Amino acid sequence: MDLDLIVLCTSTPDDLFGTASKIQAELGAAKAVAFDLTAACSGFVFGMITASQFIRTGVYQNVLLIGADVLSRWLDWGDRRTCVLFGDGAGAVVMQSNPHDRLLGFELRSDGAQNNCLNLAYQSQPQELTPGVTINQGTFHPVTMNGQEVYRFAVKKVPEVIEKALFRASLEIDDIDWLVLHQANQRILDAVADRLHIPSAKVISNLAKYGNTSAASIPLALDESIRQGTIKTGDTIAISGFGAGLTWGAAIFEWGR
Repeated sequence: MDLDLIVLCTSTPDDLFGTASKIQAELGAAKAVAFDLTAACSGFVFGMITASQFIRTGVYQNVLLIGADVLSRWLDWGDRRTCVLFGDGAGAVVMQSNPHDRLLGFELRSDGAQNNCLNLAYQSQPQELTPGVTINQGTFHPVTMNGQEVYRFAVKKVPEVIEKALFRASLEIDDIDWLVLHQANQRILDAVADRLHIPSAKVISNLAKYGNTSAASIPLALDESIRQGTIKTGDTIAISGFGAGLTWGAAIFEWGR
């Protein structure tokens, strides 16, 4: 298969100028356009919607969508509020044009007013090069998080955005076969499912194995569930990512080839 586009959803690239083009070269996908997309834990959902628009307009037919993060690089291993929560991982799907459009509905949101709730921030100090000419140099500092605020945000906003995506898809909660949330916190997964009245048997969770792998968490959960035969062709899946930015979003799609 010839790839037309590679979208790498990551907040921890090997190169701040972009890592997707390096993946393109290693795959030998010479025809593919490649770029990074940064939306933290919402990255995979944002990437799926971005890729789908290229496909729907007929510009590209075969898209490799990757969610990957190496958060261990940016943790304070003395901060038990964060270091025990996060993990490293990568997952991917191939999206292809098809006469039957299987992306049924979506909704994306951002709220920069709450940006300070979850950060991997750059910090710098001024350095005078010559009299009157000062620059700022520094590095990114470890992840900081207000866990209570992030929990409140997720439990309130994620059910809302899933319901809006379902409305756009002209579907009801009962039409969902599987709910695949960003694997942030089991309490969040349980609370969202409870508010939506989705039974726990329909909620995919592998959080206990890998922790919070940011943009990788949804594709990892999808991959495991498909390999295990849990998710089958024709199933209707609701996914939702949420996290730093703050950003959140949901997509409803039908799994299949």
